[in-house]
Amino acid sequence: MKITETNDFQKIAQLNKSVQQLHAELYPDHFKKSTNEEVEAFFQSIIDFPQFIFLLASFAEEDIGYAWIEFRHYEETPFTKAYQTIYVHQISIDPTHKGKGYGSKLMSAIENFALQHGISKVELDYWVQNTVAKAFYETKGYQKYREVVCKELS
Repeated sequence: MKITETNDFQKIAQLNKSVQQLHAELYPDHFKKSTNEEVEAFFQSIIDFPQFIFLLASFAEEDIGYAWIEFRHYEETPFTKAYQTIYVHQISIDPTHKGKGYGSKLMSAIENFALQHGISKVELDYWVQNTVAKAFYETKGYQKYREVVCKELS
């Protein structure tokens, strides 16, 4: 598997389809069934922001997945110390290629990217009903250190 940085918003939008579909199925009240044009326009609008990095995973000349990561710097406040992280917005492997270790290799690439930039923490979140993501991240050593809860008001 080959992992490269990319600014090809069209490839990222195409590879995003399975992530967006999963979110829309799990949380239909929250996520839209977006059109490819909407998603392409969104990624085109942010693809060159310096804090965002898009990693493209390829195997045998086929694009099979991607990761959207962000450099985040948290300023010191009266309550917290300053720190930097790499935040994983999205990671996805095409469903036809899942279960072959490609997601693990992509996560390793993200962690190596962080270390190469002097950053020792990778943060991410996932939706509670996405039990596959939860299990995947747990096998990679990710631990909860903060939980966010909500209450629907009627």
